[in-house]
Amino acid sequence: MIIGIDVGGSGIKGAVVDLDTGSFVSDRVRIPTPKKSSPENCAKTIATIINKLAPDEDDLRIGITVPAPVVHGVIPMIANLDQGWKDLPAEVFLEEKLGRDVTLINDADAAGLAEVYYGAAKDVPGIIMVMTLGTGIGSAVINNGVLLPNTEFGHIEVGGYDGESRASAVVRERENMTYPQWAKRLDTYMHAVERLLWPDLFVIGGGVSKNHDQFLPLLHLRTPIIPAALRNRAGIVGAAWAAAQ
Repeated sequence: MIIGIDVGGSGIKGAVVDLDTGSFVSDRVRIPTPKKSSPENCAKTIATIINKLAPDEDDLRIGITVPAPVVHGVIPMIANLDQGWKDLPAEVFLEEKLGRDVTLINDADAAGLAEVYYGAAKDVPGIIMVMTLGTGIGSAVINNGVLLPNTEFGHIEVGGYDGESRASAVVRERENMTYPQWAKRLDTYMHAVERLLWPDLFVIGGGVSKNHDQFLPLLHLRTPIIPAALRNRAGIVGAAWAAAQ
């Protein structure tokens, strides 16, 4: 049995995943992220989710996403969780706390893998870039099914600004921009990303992707660009896929 856990700044979500189809074979369990989102507190919440999903399962593999780079199991920097995660050997820490084997992966990377193996980019060859538009901008680069981990294209400088500080979905909401107004900023940002890698396909994820018809047609890129298929399931599915490897 394989469980995917998606740790975010506001909620921790998990489900049992069928890796033949990329679908959930349990209810999705969500618990708010602890107000003090320390490693210890988050580990307790993750343990609660696992116990709800598979209380008596011994043969269990667990994939866990975090909103941070993961370098050989260590988190070198953290933005949307407690700073106690910084420089923590988090994979080993979680294995000890949960008493289970754990695979830790960046949340955007997990979403990217899910879209490539089960979602919008399934069976598409070449370089796929999955961009998640939310509080910030996450990025995943997958070349013919192989992940280049921990890319941070949300932080490239565009017009003198950190990219996500001008073009994320939260910025659109905060500045009360219409979709056409935001699309101009997003177009400028996406052109900058395109010029760095010249991918074969862009996949746009994050909650805002459900409104893709209001902004994707307003972008003018050489690269084809399509909405994600798995949306809020992608992190859980991708985490489970990574655990299976």
